[in-house]
Amino acid sequence: MNHRAVITGMGIITPVGNNVDEFWNALLIGKPGVGPVTRFDASDYATRIAGEIKNFDPTEFMEKKEARRMDPAEQYAIAASEQAIHDAGINLGTLDLDRCGVVIGSGIGGISTFENQYRRLINSGPSKVSPFFIPMMIIDMCAGLVSMRYGFRGPNYATVSACASSAHAVADAYRIIQRGEADIMITGGAEATITPSSMAGFCQTKAMSTRNDEPERASRPFDKGRDGFVMSEGSAILILESLEHASSRGARIYAEILGVGMSGDAYHVTAPHPDGHGARKAIEAALADAGISGEQVDYINTHGTATGLGDISETKAIKAVLGEHAYKIPCNSTKSITGHLLGSAGAAELIVTALSIVHNVLHPTINLDEPDPECDLDYVPHTKRQWTINYALSNSFGFGGHNVTLVVGRFNGTE
Repeated sequence: MNHRAVITGMGIITPVGNNVDEFWNALLIGKPGVGPVTRFDASDYATRIAGEIKNFDPTEFMEKKEARRMDPAEQYAIAASEQAIHDAGINLGTLDLDRCGVVIGSGIGGISTFENQYRRLINSGPSKVSPFFIPMMIIDMCAGLVSMRYGFRGPNYATVSACASSAHAVADAYRIIQRGEADIMITGGAEATITPSSMAGFCQTKAMSTRNDEPERASRPFDKGRDGFVMSEGSAILILESLEHASSRGARIYAEILGVGMSGDAYHVTAPHPDGHGARKAIEAALADAGISGEQVDYINTHGTATGLGDISETKAIKAVLGEHAYKIPCNSTKSITGHLLGSAGAAELIVTALSIVHNVLHPTINLDEPDPECDLDYVPHTKRQWTINYALSNSFGFGGHNVTLVVGRFNGTE
């Protein structure tokens, strides 16, 4: 028996808001979260802008001593998870904790911890390295800490696939519920990569925007003048629940996960397949898994990073699958506003997709002033739009050729 999986809770920490309401409202008005880097002196860097988390106090979610023993990515994951649990109205005392799990992805993990502790090692010797160095750095610890916080003893691990990490996490959580191996899954992603080494590395790939004098206008998906993505940070967490379990406790349901498709480009370490082959296969597989046709899709939340090759490749993939229907539906990019949350982007954009279904409204793709001729779909430029959605896709693609498409549907209220 396949069990249906529904979204019952959400939490988020992003450059445009530290809770779901702030985040959603910023998206609807197209308020960008990108600005000059303040974490360190970036004056020698080709890219000096990023989407930094603002006004975040970890002690709102944990003790000060706990916070000191966590990398920022772990702090963000705890904060977003706490919001999601509260949003879902979950009473921990009523749960079978052996049937509650956690899958949280990250592309890079505790990179600031690595930098800080390596500096200690070089400057002061091995005895000065923190005993918490490894737990603070390793990617799986977001999932580990969240499971410990709530006593969830079901499936517990991390997914790592660059910018597709949290989409893979959601896909796995969906499958776990579908197979009947858990009743509730906390899933999503966390990332905190605005550090000297991360910025230097991405600068050297020539993948990031260098529009340093206009940070708010730097993230320009599908625009002819785009020059790369803008790195951001944060965490996005969802509560996925079997429909039976959610119904039994009278939970509010945002939307339903209906299918997932995954593929690999097998092409290049950073560039997507130029014809969008891998992305096309992921979209096709997701539609087949959900049991719907391309003509039934009402909306696509694109990966939409604002890289030269990526936007064209994704557009080709959408058109290859949907044909003429691709020109009849909106396809916006959340990254135009938030920047690229890397390993947590997929989960953040799944939250956006679900909220778009609930509220029948699409946020704008900002900074789309002159569309690339090869990017000729309806990307919802500049202004939000009322739009009824029954079936939506959320695309996530990562360095290494990792592709994930999630199908999200309006919950119809029946079991």
